[in-house]
Amino acid sequence: MVLKYTITGKEFEMATSTIQNNIRKLRFEADEMTQQELADRARVSRQTIVAIEKGNYSPSLELAFRLAHIFNTPLDQVFIYEPEDKA
Repeated sequence: MVLKYTITGKEFEMATSTIQNNIRKLRFEADEMTQQELADRARVSRQTIVAIEKGNYSPSLELAFRLAHIFNTPLDQVFIYEPEDKA
């Protein structure tokens, strides 16, 4: 999918991407950590964790690193970036 937008009369294209995550799996492996426990440790709301897990929200870079640190796991094992091919 390609998003098109116009700024000051010039049209730009921006390829979209999909970011998958393993947060639910990592929580389970971490003694079945609850979403609230993870949220408290990451200093965000439980709703933010829910949205990230569902793929409805991509976290900031800082939050992504914070989550990886909480699980003591490399960032690329918490989040998987899959660019969509341009058609």
